[in-house]
Amino acid sequence: MRVLLVEDDRMIGQVVQDALKDASCAADWVEDGQAALDALDRQHYDVVLLDLGLPRKSGHAVLTSLRARGSAVPVLILTARDALEDRIGGLDAGADDYLVKPFEMDELLARMRAVWRRRSGLASSVLGNGRVSLDLSTRQATLTGGAPQQLTNREFALLQALLARPGAILSRAELEERIYGWGDEVESNAVEFLIHGLRRKLGSTIIRNVRGVGWQVPKEG
Repeated sequence: MRVLLVEDDRMIGQVVQDALKDASCAADWVEDGQAALDALDRQHYDVVLLDLGLPRKSGHAVLTSLRARGSAVPVLILTARDALEDRIGGLDAGADDYLVKPFEMDELLARMRAVWRRRSGLASSVLGNGRVSLDLSTRQATLTGGAPQQLTNREFALLQALLARPGAILSRAELEERIYGWGDEVESNAVEFLIHGLRRKLGSTIIRNVRGVGWQVPKEG
C-alpha cells in the first residue's frame, strides 16, 4: 500500500512515517498542502493521511481540490481539531474517516485498512484468489490447506498489490510504486527477488510471469 502522509509537525511526521514503513507501507511524507497536491498529481496513492492545519494550503483546501478533480483516493484526516463542526466539515468535504490526535498507531493502521477496503469494494481484511489468502492485519499469507506464512514487509506489499487485482498484469514499475517510497533504493532485480521469496513460501505457481509485460496472480486458484 502506498501512502501519502501530509503533516507539518516534524516529530509527528517522522514517527508516523517510520511506523507506516514498519507496517509494510511505502510512505511518502510532505509538510504542506501545496506539496501534497503536487505529489498527488505525480503519483498514485492508495491512502492519504491529511492534517488540516497546514502551511501554504490548508488540509480542507487540499481535500476540496481533490474531490473537485474527481479523485476518489481514500483520505483519512489526522488533526488535533476535535470540535464537532470540524469533524462534520471534514467528512462533508469528502474525507473517508477522521482521527483526532493523539492516536494509537494500531488504530490508525486499522482505519487505513478499513477506508482502503471500502474504496476497493472489499468486505473483509483478507484478500484471496481461491488458492492463497492474505490477511492485511497480521500480514500473513496462507495457501489453501497450508499453514500461515509470515512475509517480509516488501513481500507483503507486493502480494497485496497483486491480490488486490487478481488476473490483472502489473508491470515492474507498478509493483515498485507499491513497494518503495521516495528515497528508497530500488535494485534492478528487486521485484524478481521478492517474487522468488513468495514462491518459495507459497509455491512456484502462485505468481505467474507474463514475459515482457509483468506479473499476475490468477483470478481463481
